[in-house]
Amino acid sequence: MSETHTLPLPLLTAPAVTAVELTDAERSELVAVAEQLAPEVAAGARIDDPAWLEAARDASALLPRTLLATLRRFRHDAGPDGVLLLRDMPVVANAPLPVTPTVKGSVERIPTIAAAVITTAMLQLGEVVAFRNEKTGALVQNVVPVPGNETSQSNAGSVLLELHIENAFHDNRPDYVGLLCVREDATGDAKLCTSSIRRALPLLSERTRAVLAEPRFLTEPPPSFGSLDSATPAHAVLNGDPQDPNVLVDFSATHPLDDEARAAMAELREAFMATMSALALRVGDLAVVDNRLAVHGRTSFTPAYDGADRWLHRVYAHLDHRRSRVDRADNGAVLG
Repeated sequence: MSETHTLPLPLLTAPAVTAVELTDAERSELVAVAEQLAPEVAAGARIDDPAWLEAARDASALLPRTLLATLRRFRHDAGPDGVLLLRDMPVVANAPLPVTPTVKGSVERIPTIAAAVITTAMLQLGEVVAFRNEKTGALVQNVVPVPGNETSQSNAGSVLLELHIENAFHDNRPDYVGLLCVREDATGDAKLCTSSIRRALPLLSERTRAVLAEPRFLTEPPPSFGSLDSATPAHAVLNGDPQDPNVLVDFSATHPLDDEARAAMAELREAFMATMSALALRVGDLAVVDNRLAVHGRTSFTPAYDGADRWLHRVYAHLDHRRSRVDRADNGAVLG
């Protein structure tokens, strides 16, 4: 079994992820698009209703041109970091921001500006999806600290969250993970950590690359999937083009099957740590992670549980919706 690492993060030497900032005019355009999807306009609207998602898909074509172009370029090639950071995205219009949720499994059901913004942006990368066993299959999920879950290796915890591919155990894991900061961590301690295999690969020995490309690893589902507790069949951690591979690993849930595989996985983690970037997300930051190229995690922090803790929205997107059709009942958006 692999070990969960709790050592402090090393000094970061990699360049920070490049950010793209919206102008005031673009923010106004984006608010106008999001308001079309609000309950005040679409009476009785619910995020998880197929009709709302269809409206969001149409509205996504109306995003500001520079934002559309940026998302399209990222979809074509996620670059050396595998992360796109969009800054100054609107999370509210004129209404005050509610208090940060503190319950386990927190999700968004009623459309808000923030929920509409992240959904329309992610729809320009693929089809928005969710997993029935994770937060009841809600399309827009809240990433918030939950009392009593501090040590959990999940989005509800506040200890160091190990680097991982989202839902690494699942055959139809998302291609992209969107994280929109609705409220930043007041302490500044909670940082989104990312590292890409494109930066880490040159640090790996040839033998380690070969071992990681062999089916000598098992991955378990995360705690957020509740009752699911079986590991996947043995799989490789690196797959695809050996010169530009995809990565499939969760350092808290992937278990090497032999000593050589364990050593290779440790070398990979060291390479990721050596090339990692860390970012304290601020309000309006939308970080999009290419879930095939980049791992992500979070530094530890101490929640106050006072209604002002760190609050992110999370949305998944698939490039190939047809690939997951067998897992989606009635051709809906929820797998499982």
